[in-house]
Amino acid sequence: MDLENLTSVSELVLLGFSSDPQTQKALFVVFFGFYIITCVGNALIIIVTITNTSLQTPMYFFLTNLSILDIIYSTTNVPKALKDLMSLRKTISFAACAAQMYISLALGITECFLFAVMAYDRYIAICHPLHYVTLMTNMLCFRAAISTWACGFLFSFIQITTTINVPTCGHNVMNHFFCEGPGYLSLSCGDNFINDAIRFILCVIILMIPVCCIVISYIRIIRSIVKLSTSKSRGKAFSTCASHIMAVTLYFGTCSAMYMKPQSYYFPENDKIVATFYIIVTPMLNPLIYTLRNREVSSALRKCTLTK
Repeated sequence: MDLENLTSVSELVLLGFSSDPQTQKALFVVFFGFYIITCVGNALIIIVTITNTSLQTPMYFFLTNLSILDIIYSTTNVPKALKDLMSLRKTISFAACAAQMYISLALGITECFLFAVMAYDRYIAICHPLHYVTLMTNMLCFRAAISTWACGFLFSFIQITTTINVPTCGHNVMNHFFCEGPGYLSLSCGDNFINDAIRFILCVIILMIPVCCIVISYIRIIRSIVKLSTSKSRGKAFSTCASHIMAVTLYFGTCSAMYMKPQSYYFPENDKIVATFYIIVTPMLNPLIYTLRNREVSSALRKCTLTK
């Protein structure tokens, strides 16, 4: 095979969800609505937690980080997808595709580690309430947040460096609505064993280690809750964790379905639906989950609205 045929293409075509104009218009309306809710909902959480002194605690500091992540995460992918839904020519340059893959994966990985940190915060708050203030200091929270972002961009760099160097043999039509590793690897005409091995190892680190930390934290939390004397105190303790459990289950479930499998099991139509959940749906639901299940945030939002 000629070396010229192994070079990467300079432009890629994204097939998106459908070629039917009516379907594209309907999807545009739905996705645009989801995107607006995502940005407004997460922005409100950021504003409320920053301006309300009663919410300036480690739990809400990490929630603010999650909201910032979700806004950037959605903005990295959704506007381009919306533009393509209303365009006849759905193309993206190789450089823009690589940047989108890198940023999306970095933010996704950061969110995985952030969920683990949030679980640890709940563990300390419920299992060691008397030592919470001394253990969860502002400096520790700041370092934990910085570490999650740093790990996200570092692991993403390792993964993307290997992904974008696969030979595509001139193939440039990607059956996806945004640039993502599994979709790009489907264009490869070479052996993906090394990429599969690297991705599996990274997925174990990125997905399984945070999941294990979360599970261990909640096992200990449940043990502590069961020991509480009254049903009211048990219900109050559990309510502080319910929102986090819902968000974690939805996010890690869909991410695992996409990344914890060999490239040979990549099915574009199914995987596009799965990707929609952690790219579009989950960032929209996170503010709703945390505000509906959290009385403090709901109360602060109502006060903010009434004040205005």
